[in-house]
Amino acid sequence: MIRFALRGLLGRKLRTALTAIGVVLGVSLVSGTYVLTDSITSAFDSIFSESYKNTDAAITGKTAFDVPEDGTALAPSFDDSLLAEVTALPEVGTADAAVSGEVQLIGRDGKAVVFGGSPNLGFSVSPDLPEFNTLALVRGDWPAADEVVIDTQTAQKKGFSPGDTIGVQARGEVRRMRISGLVEFGSVSSIGGATLAGFLLPTAQELFDKPGKLDQILLKAKDGTSPQQLIDAVRKILPPTAEVRSADDQAAQDAEGTSSFLSFFRTFLLVFGGIALFVGSFVIANSLSITIAQRTREFATLRTLGASRRQVLNSVVLEALVTGLVAAVAGLFLGLAIATGLFKIFDAAGLALPNNGLVFRTRTVVVALAVGVLVTLLASLRPAWRATRVPPIAAVREGAKLPPGRLNRYRGLGAALLTVVGVALVVAGLFVDGLSTGNLLAALAIGVLLIFIGMALFAARLVRPLAIASDPVARWSVLVLTILAWPLFMLPYWLLRRGFWGPGSAPKRIGGLVLGAVLNPVLLVIVAAMAVRRRLTSWQPEWPAEFPGVLTDRPAVGIGGQNSRRDPHRTASTAAALMIGLALVTMVATLGAGIIRPFEDAVDRIFSGDYAIAAQNNFSPLPPAVAAAVARVPGVQAASSVRGGQGQAFGETIPITAVDTEAPTVLRFDWQSGSQESLRELGTDGAILDDAYAEEHGLRLGSQFGMTTVTGRTLQLTVRGIFTPPAGGSPFGNVTISTPTFDATNPQPLNIYTFLTMDGGVTAANTAALESALSTFPNAKAQTREQFKAAQSDSVKSLLNVLYVLLALSVLVSLFGIVNTLVLTVFERTRELGMLRAIGLTRRQVKRMIRHESVITALIGALIGILLGLGLALLLAARLDEISFAVPTGQLVIFAVVSVVVGIFAAIWPARRAARLNPLEALQYE
Repeated sequence: MIRFALRGLLGRKLRTALTAIGVVLGVSLVSGTYVLTDSITSAFDSIFSESYKNTDAAITGKTAFDVPEDGTALAPSFDDSLLAEVTALPEVGTADAAVSGEVQLIGRDGKAVVFGGSPNLGFSVSPDLPEFNTLALVRGDWPAADEVVIDTQTAQKKGFSPGDTIGVQARGEVRRMRISGLVEFGSVSSIGGATLAGFLLPTAQELFDKPGKLDQILLKAKDGTSPQQLIDAVRKILPPTAEVRSADDQAAQDAEGTSSFLSFFRTFLLVFGGIALFVGSFVIANSLSITIAQRTREFATLRTLGASRRQVLNSVVLEALVTGLVAAVAGLFLGLAIATGLFKIFDAAGLALPNNGLVFRTRTVVVALAVGVLVTLLASLRPAWRATRVPPIAAVREGAKLPPGRLNRYRGLGAALLTVVGVALVVAGLFVDGLSTGNLLAALAIGVLLIFIGMALFAARLVRPLAIASDPVARWSVLVLTILAWPLFMLPYWLLRRGFWGPGSAPKRIGGLVLGAVLNPVLLVIVAAMAVRRRLTSWQPEWPAEFPGVLTDRPAVGIGGQNSRRDPHRTASTAAALMIGLALVTMVATLGAGIIRPFEDAVDRIFSGDYAIAAQNNFSPLPPAVAAAVARVPGVQAASSVRGGQGQAFGETIPITAVDTEAPTVLRFDWQSGSQESLRELGTDGAILDDAYAEEHGLRLGSQFGMTTVTGRTLQLTVRGIFTPPAGGSPFGNVTISTPTFDATNPQPLNIYTFLTMDGGVTAANTAALESALSTFPNAKAQTREQFKAAQSDSVKSLLNVLYVLLALSVLVSLFGIVNTLVLTVFERTRELGMLRAIGLTRRQVKRMIRHESVITALIGALIGILLGLGLALLLAARLDEISFAVPTGQLVIFAVVSVVVGIFAAIWPARRAARLNPLEALQYE
């Protein structure tokens, strides 16, 4: 039986390849995800280890609690007098002091040099201690006072050389500095899109507003002293605001935030690989079911010759195992290409990632192969079990079919129960309080999985009515797309041929361009008229009484519609693959619309001013000097900034914010307790809380509580007001205090946003005045309220576009599923197609019949998928206050059109294959 199974696979190479495509694509995304994230992790590890080369220990600032690395909460600096104390220790051989921060390099165009979302790093360098320098000098010299060295990537892309002058902006206004040299980051081949700027220590302290302060001291132990002895000696003299770690521990600490992000990023991408595999499992199961149905007489002959049911089962499972293994191996190595492509895509988008070469670990091989084989085997179990039910007598019967299973009568009920259980799990995960994060995610994942499986099984009962309803839609959608697509294809032809490629002088070629532009609308009208005329003349209510030699288009299309209803289970299974992809795409689009609309409403409710000042990338915090500059602009009535940071209260780390006394003028609060005047009365111990946080901890107006800041100072705060944030969110943290109190307890405070009210409101003169004031801060920009809403919404839309691209893979898998089903049905209906050709069906009409069947299948999957996606989005919107339920009508129309296009493309190859059948040979096909 093993030899029989392998020969069977070799005899059906095309069918096997089509069946395996879903697994290949899914495994390739899994493999590519691991290769991509492992490569990035390896590059980051090299960067962090390079930062501490020749170092035995590192002294850094110490926060009172762990803070997230969002740029708003920084470790406090320590006094630079500590350097002399450390150097005097007998265990210390060499010590080097450093400060660091964010530095914007300003290009010749006056704009900040930013490569996507990559960081802009600045730090001090010590030319006299090259063993501690992470930068390697490539050209020029190390910097002197008020000079800078920059990275070679920035110099090459922006046209700078040693000796040129460049703008540098840190905590204050732009300063012009001479470029003394070009550097690279140690031995790391690429640090992505980060910009690098190096200064002497005094210059860096001035730029970062850290006079007499240090961020780090790197230590090298004296000969004969172990790193641990060095650490123990240093720890005895450290102030409370500093701590010492070994070089390895400090590198691991620096990499912690990056590691957490990469872990999330890996999981995020693997989810979409799992979705593609899940969709691919439907393709495999459907393909094997069709193949087994076509091989009924083959299996019956085996049973007649003495093969047992178990041997037949093992034969089919072995075929699936070999198919899955080959597909997994192909997907594994295709993942390398996907990882390389992702690196290039990120580079093209300006988000260059660190890369030291692709990393292909053993874990990637094991996981990719195991997942691919396991998914294929699980998908083959039901078709394999069906194969064992073929009776020996079927070998002598013409057109024998597999007998239905004993549980077939309960298929609809079982599908409905699976769907109900899935919905119940999703509802429980969303609305039951007290669930851990793991249990919540498990309930949601299993629930959605059961919903998809249940709907895929139940869809067979919906196929007949949906196919009938989709029939006219399929007819006219194909017609409309044909009318629209043909002139679009002709437009480049005319413009290029007559304009660019045409012979003659320039006026003649320009005339060709104009002629092409004029002829295309005329061509559009002609094609539309011809198509409508053809439609009207070929529309027949039923089959003609006598065949005139050539069948009309109406019967050919009618047969396509009937074929989609002939086997509801097959059509439903094929449509299910597209259903899953479109359900997820619809859910994402609906949630995206539901996030953007409440956010815009929240801005309108909170922001009562005229302008907002934000970073060029819309999310980075800005130094207070930016707000001070715009506050001095003539005509500014009020300017209020929102500081951002982290605090700790009631044993948990929370986001905190700070506002000044101008806040009531430009910001509105929905007060539960207190009033706008509460913002002016915060003083040194006042706090404003959001209502959820106050309720969680039993706080009310006048209540007192303690909050620890990152410097370790505990503030005793009194509740001066409680507000209800709008559904779309707000820029305020759980606790909001006064700006002076915040600045006194948080090092290097930064503004999240600055809001302004100006005389005359939004005018061209006011906008120009603000832009002039911000010319010395190129990383900041002034926006009107509408511009601010649009810019902030763009980040959500960018994320949605990423999700659409990733979900497109599942749609691509479903496209191959439709292709596979159509190709297999062409094999199955070979004699039928031969008969139709014999009685007059033309090749064009065969193609139209197959295409019509494909579009109907795609429309069924689209309709169920869109409705299912809306339902899932409705459940999520009902649970999350930040999201409202908003139907993205325009996008849903696009999804429906895409479904028709998928159906048309999926039918191209099967239709051509069916049209090329020889009628005489087809009539003799067994």
